[in-house]
Amino acid sequence: MKFLDSAKVYIKSGAGGAGCVSFHREKYIEYGGPDGGNGGKGGDVWVEAVNNLNTLIDYRYQQHFKAKTGVHGMGRNRHGAKGADVVLKVPTGTQIYEEDNETLICDLTEEGQRFMIAKGGNGGFGNAHFKTSTNQAPHRANPGLPADERTIWLRLKLIADAGIIGLPNAGKSTFLATVSAAKPKIADYPFTTLHPNLGVARIDGRGLVIADIPGLIEGAHEGVGIGDRFLGHVERTRVLLHLVSGNEEDVAGAYKIVRTEVEAYAETLGDKLEIVALSQIDTLSKEELAEKLAELKKASGAAAMPLSSVAHQGTEDVLRAMMDHIEAEKERENPQEVDPRWQKTRLDEVADD
Repeated sequence: MKFLDSAKVYIKSGAGGAGCVSFHREKYIEYGGPDGGNGGKGGDVWVEAVNNLNTLIDYRYQQHFKAKTGVHGMGRNRHGAKGADVVLKVPTGTQIYEEDNETLICDLTEEGQRFMIAKGGNGGFGNAHFKTSTNQAPHRANPGLPADERTIWLRLKLIADAGIIGLPNAGKSTFLATVSAAKPKIADYPFTTLHPNLGVARIDGRGLVIADIPGLIEGAHEGVGIGDRFLGHVERTRVLLHLVSGNEEDVAGAYKIVRTEVEAYAETLGDKLEIVALSQIDTLSKEELAEKLAELKKASGAAAMPLSSVAHQGTEDVLRAMMDHIEAEKERENPQEVDPRWQKTRLDEVADD
């Protein structure tokens, strides 16, 4: 299935049904009076977040969505039925923007969230509604209110606990494939990953969702290479795993290139917690490993973790570090929601130390 994270669609709600002008006609009833019913309300257009989708590919093949018009009123005081609604099912994490693609309408971050993006027109009143003591036989009825139509943009930002960033061929997809059941494309050439991948990893009985995005190169924020269009998928994460390949001649320079692009994209993304790891260490000697870890520590200001996904070296340590950051962030956001068993485990570990 192809990955699509942005789509432009046209929506139109249903117009309201017209009211009816009608008079009661029945044998032996001389003055039946008005009995025109009201028109039905037009259908609404809703957008709803669901968890069984992770792409907007459905909206590549259908871009027009129209709710049904309300049924017109009829004689004998019969009111028109409401027009059927239209519900756009989108992945959790989808944002809805106006046609300018800048004005945010709503952000659906939880499963089941619904938002009305186009309201159906109200139905018109039939002539029975206008009957008064001084006007016993009104000959007028209201038309239904018109439909609401607009063009909107759907923009998906994946919801994950952690995101992986780095230069092309830094080992991001290999790490994701090693620690989860995800099967991203892996090959020995740049830009193997052309769209984000999600995987669920488990460590010590705890699970976390990891997002892998295509590699960044210098000038990505200006559109070089694939550009930074996929960085939005790691905006919602609580921690970033920054992988720097041990095969790089200048690991400090490689780190700074990616950091520059991340910070140029958004200040909030640049401020996220970051774990730096030197990947592909199975190709290095002990002396080279120590030298490059020292260079990376000097550039990043924090100790880098050694990692080899192929040899399964350091993967569990990296996952634990990511999980610790995520749990700490969750505790700061919602102290009451942290699993007490996890708190007890952490307290025991501190006591042992």
